[in-house]
Order: sequence, then structure tokens, then C-alpha cells
Amino acid sequence: MIITDDFLPVPVPESLTATYLVPTTGELETSPARAVAALGGRVSGPVHDLARQMLDSPLMSVDTRPISEFPHLPPDLLTAFGASEAQLARLAAATELVVVQASYRPGWPPAHEWAARTVASALAEAAGTDLVDVFALQFLDPAAALRSLPDAEGRVRLIDWVLVPYSSDDGGLWFTTKGLRRFGLLELQAQGVPAHLTRAWGAVMTGVARRLLRAWTDELTDSEVPAFVQLPVLTSVTGHDIAVAYGNPQQHDTTKPAALRLELDPATDPDADSFLTLLPPAGHPGPAGRYFAAVCAALFGATQSDVRYARPDDAMATAITTARDGLPGIRERFLAGTLPGGVQLLVKYGLPTDEGPEFVWAGVTSWATPERIVGASASDAAADPAVRIGQPVVVDVVDVVDWALLDGGGVIEGGWTQAVLDAGDRSQR
Repeated sequence: MIITDDFLPVPVPESLTATYLVPTTGELETSPARAVAALGGRVSGPVHDLARQMLDSPLMSVDTRPISEFPHLPPDLLTAFGASEAQLARLAAATELVVVQASYRPGWPPAHEWAARTVASALAEAAGTDLVDVFALQFLDPAAALRSLPDAEGRVRLIDWVLVPYSSDDGGLWFTTKGLRRFGLLELQAQGVPAHLTRAWGAVMTGVARRLLRAWTDELTDSEVPAFVQLPVLTSVTGHDIAVAYGNPQQHDTTKPAALRLELDPATDPDADSFLTLLPPAGHPGPAGRYFAAVCAALFGATQSDVRYARPDDAMATAITTARDGLPGIRERFLAGTLPGGVQLLVKYGLPTDEGPEFVWAGVTSWATPERIVGASASDAAADPAVRIGQPVVVDVVDVVDWALLDGGGVIEGGWTQAVLDAGDRSQR
């Protein structure tokens, strides 16, 4: 391997392990093989075959153990990653855990993750419970977990496998990824991100993760696992990278690539994680946050203003309450696939601005956890450069003020806040 200033040598682990837990209150009434067979056509043929083959090999184990043998799963962290009160209650009531583990070499496909998630989802569905992704410390609904698996062409949405959490620090926001280590790659981080770029930069990080993961796995195709993979120091991200990561590969992209520099940040604590840090290209003047803002502007472009409300009056407050009370029910129907044919579910949510919240609509594409909606923006926003028509968005349910079902003729259910506006009770455009 030739070391140059243009590439970073990133170490490759010898093997990778996926672990999923299924909390139960008694012995399962089915075997892993029968549970997987019962999935039928709900997973693609290649994934179904992979799960069966791994089950029959020493690469996978499925064990049931008393829950007392396991370290306590922290409810606060589970909640931070989307756990509902019902899921936490089921975990607290569980007496046993079914442990599904699979190991495989780094590369593509990540057979350990595909197979372990398939088997754990099948068992959780058979038991009428949830599964816990130990890597992400995240509850998964079995139906949503099955939808996250590859289709017949091997395609997945990276957002179902890689999270982008962030927190505040002295210089702005600190973003990291959580999920690239599933594939053997170091996690990404970026520091000093301006607070108003929360959504936009999360999308950028996801797009960069997709670009680097592809470069990483392209170097792991030989039968021998190398000790290192050389990743380019100067990488780029496009709107297409972001769209593919969010499951919209057909989205037309006219933006130019945005360049970012990678720097290896090895951990000094053996129990801590090393990172690949995203930085402006060498020689860029000014703070990193200014460059990150320019990247977001280049990828997401200019925005147009949309409807804003300063404070809801009584009629609008009633409409919002009615809509929010109906969110659990409409989510359940969306996940169960019982919405009328040919309709689209949209949610309306608020973006913070200095003048009060700006409200925009998004079409729902995924609602795996009650607290988080993934969709595509149905309107442009002035407050956030990432929110443009057709661009992927992630919506916190606490920000949702309305929902609606639309068919070709318009709203057929929901849309209470819009009804108030149309009635003239409050309008500001």
C-alpha cells in the first residue's frame, strides 16, 4: 500500500457482528426457521435465502436467556433514539431476551446485518413484540424493520441504518453518524455547525456517508480482507448522494458537487470511538461553519417564503389539537397499509424563525418510530435551506400541527388547520 497525502489509510476490522434482542415474557411458540419461512414474500428472495443460510451455519446464533443475565438497557438512551412508552413498558415486563447474533467479514453485502435483522424481525412479529438493535440502541417495529431490508435489487435506504445525532458545543453543533461501523467504516463527525443548519447539515452528513460507504465497500471485494483501505482525503457530496441515501434515487439533481476534506481523528481512550472528521478544503479562509453554510446553500439552493403563523387563535389551536390527537391513529393505519388506495399522507410541521414558526408540508415516506417521520418536502421554506420541494426531510412529531390524506381531487381526510385558513379565521401569506 502506497501512502500519499491524497489518501487516508483507514483500518479494516477482521470481522463484524450484528446483535438484535427480542424481549419476551415466555418461551417462543415458533422456531427461528419457521418464523423466517412465515415472512413469505414480505422480504426479497435474496434476503430470505441469506437468512435461511446463515441460520443453518455457525455464523449465526439464536439463544433465549433470562433478562437478568443482561446489563440494564438504559431507558433514557432508548428514549433519545425514539423509544415509545409502550415499548419501554414491554421491555420492563419482559422476563427473557431472544438474542440474535450474526458475524461476517467486512464488505458488501453486509450479510451479518441483513440476516440478523431478518431473523429478529420475524421472531418479534411472531411474538407480538419489538426488537432492539443493540448497535444503535434503538427499538424497531418489526414491520418497519422488514421494510428497511434490501429489495430484490439489493437497494436500501441508508437512513434506515445510519443515524445522524447532534449536540451543542461551544462553537456550534457537533454532528456524528451512528451506523457506519456496522459496515466496518469509522463514523463521521463535524464540529462548529451553525445551529440554523440542523436539518440541512444532517442531510449533508447522510449524503457523505453514502458516498464514503460506497468507496469503502468497493475496496473490499477481494477474498482477502485488507488491513487498510485508502479513502480520498478530499471527498465530495451531491444532491444525488443525499437523495439515494433517503431512498429517492429517481430524484433529478442539477447541483454541483460540494467538496469536503477528511481528517482521521484517532481516539486516545481505547474504549472511545475514532472518527473521520469533515472539514473545509485546505486553505479555506474563515471558520468551518461558514463553509458548511456555503455547502448547504450550494446543495439546496435558494428558498421561497411560505405561510407563517405568529400565534394560533382559538380556532387554530382547536384545529391543531384535533390533528395531533389523531396522529397515533393515522400512523397505525399508515404502517398497516390500510389507507385508501391512491392517497398520500402529508404532515404539516413548524420550523423555528425569529418571527415565529414557519409551517410547511411534507409527504410521509417512513414512520418507523412514533417520534420521527421521514418524508419529502412538499413546499419550500425560507427558514431552512434544506427544505425545498422534493428534498428529503426528517420531522420531529412534536413539531407536527396537522396531517392530511390527499388524492387526485384534494384533501379527503384531515387538514384541519387548512380548513381554518380557508374559512378566513386566520390567514397570513
